[in-house]
Amino acid sequence: MALLTEPSFQHGQPSRVGILLVNLGTPAAPTAAAVRRYLAQFLADPRVVEIPRLIWWPILHGIILRVRPQKSAAKYASIWTPDGSPLRYHTEQQARYLRGYLGERGIQVEVAHAMRYGDPSIADVWQQLRQQGCDRILLMPLYPQYAGSTTATAVDEVARLLLRTRNQPALRIVKHYHDDPGYIDALAAHIRQYWQQRGRAEKLVMSFHGVPKRTLLRGDPYHCECHKTARLLAERLGLSKAEYVVTFQSRFGKAEWLQPYTEPTVISLAQQGVKNIQVICPGFVSDCLETLEEIALEVKQAFLDAGGKDFAYIPCLNDNPAWLNALADICQRHLQGWDTGAPDMAALSTQRTAALELGASD
Repeated sequence: MALLTEPSFQHGQPSRVGILLVNLGTPAAPTAAAVRRYLAQFLADPRVVEIPRLIWWPILHGIILRVRPQKSAAKYASIWTPDGSPLRYHTEQQARYLRGYLGERGIQVEVAHAMRYGDPSIADVWQQLRQQGCDRILLMPLYPQYAGSTTATAVDEVARLLLRTRNQPALRIVKHYHDDPGYIDALAAHIRQYWQQRGRAEKLVMSFHGVPKRTLLRGDPYHCECHKTARLLAERLGLSKAEYVVTFQSRFGKAEWLQPYTEPTVISLAQQGVKNIQVICPGFVSDCLETLEEIALEVKQAFLDAGGKDFAYIPCLNDNPAWLNALADICQRHLQGWDTGAPDMAALSTQRTAALELGASD
């Protein structure tokens, strides 16, 4: 295994901290060739498809990569923007804003973004951070709920890089933030603002990305974390259990996935006489194919065809200031103890407590 090229070591060289934001990935273009390259990398990950390679490989290369790219390319084309892939654009913006939000707090760090599949790759961005002198790196997967097929595979990729690194940096990992108060508050404020502008629907559908049911049975906490996010968000919004429903989307293959499935659920709601619904995807912090095409176009059409009258998709947080502030808070907490040029939050809290106690004694 070849070692990575190391930045030259110099005694007395300033030590820097880097934050690496990681999202899932996207094709480079809405074309069959680009989608094929992306899917070949994505679906080859044993964390994503937990089928023995001897069985899966002929299916992937003999059927899926021959048939699916053309269909998926058309879907990507329907959401592509002048700035390119929405997922890549929003992730870039989040990295840029995060640097600014932390900078305003006096936290001097390098902030970079990467895609687990596609470009910019984790390997390339990791090397850039190392060349910038970062010997302490905070890995921040942008998945609120932990899953083996998302957060864990990003950690896997970094671990492979560490195996090839002679002078390894210190590493910290944000495992999840599904119940982070700032994240929940940002979601709630985002939805309330939407309601102020568009009004409320009869039912709020919280649609999370699906995973095979067997992952839950094998110990993956994703299902529980999705439901906790939904429960906390409903509490913040003051919703009764009858006013919202939790569903799972993006099923792939014939195996049973987490239920209830999103599209059949909205069809059932329409058939039961529910005329208007709103859908939000609290498992995504950036709009992407699964939200802009699958939910806002496909699921919408299914609801209307079943007799529903009004369907609205509430966008992801994207560059929402409340979310960016929450993201900065999450990162700052995980940076505690590393010299970033800013006062330590725990130390500040102790100082405030001491000051209050001194004032009380006076």
